Amino acid sequence: MASREVEKRRRQEKHKLNRRTPHLTVPPTILIVCEGENTEPSYFNALKFKSATIRAVGEGYNTISLVNRAVQLAEEKSYGEVWCVFDKDNFADSDFNQAITSAKSHDFHIAYSNQSFEYWIILHFNDHQGCALHRDRYNEVINQAIHPFGAFYDGKGCKKVTPELFHLMFSKDRITNKERVQLAIERAERIYSQLDHSSPAKEESSTTVHVLLKHLLEFQRY
Repeated sequence: MASREVEKRRRQEKHKLNRRTPHLTVPPTILIVCEGENTEPSYFNALKFKSATIRAVGEGYNTISLVNRAVQLAEEKSYGEVWCVFDKDNFADSDFNQAITSAKSHDFHIAYSNQSFEYWIILHFNDHQGCALHRDRYNEVINQAIHPFGAFYDGKGCKKVTPELFHLMFSKDRITNKERVQLAIERAERIYSQLDHSSPAKEESSTTVHVLLKHLLEFQRY
């Protein structure tokens, strides 16, 4: 009788050891360190996901100094991923290219724009072919596209992506019946594929923000 009880306890203990431990999936926390203090954070923070936590901060730093700031933020708290979002603007070619190299050396991801982030916005509405388009014209080009829908982008003032503009960027285009954000991704990919990337600072107009968006859209949206 005693031997049966001992054997029973052995089987129970073996069952406990062999039982699979429940796997807890922790949503990744993604830090997006942006050069712009308004446009980029207002855009990325408007994205809502069930399976990821996004923290987009606008630091007011640029190129190399932005990467250095990202290093500081990454040391303050553990993140699953760190992305650096910055523009070419009128900074020296060497600074822009060095920022890309430096970010990669820290295992950061990069989403840059040449000349600025607003070019990514333009691609939602305009099938631009990647030729030179100075950033001084971005505000005009964006507003020409969105005014018919009752939206406005204040590129010379608050420089924020309003809820109205954000909605337009993620709504369907009437002609193609595709989401405009998908059109922007396709256009940015096409432009990027035509360049050799030996010097991103020379590749006006182009952007790699589509790489970040494709990645973020892998997570389930609300």
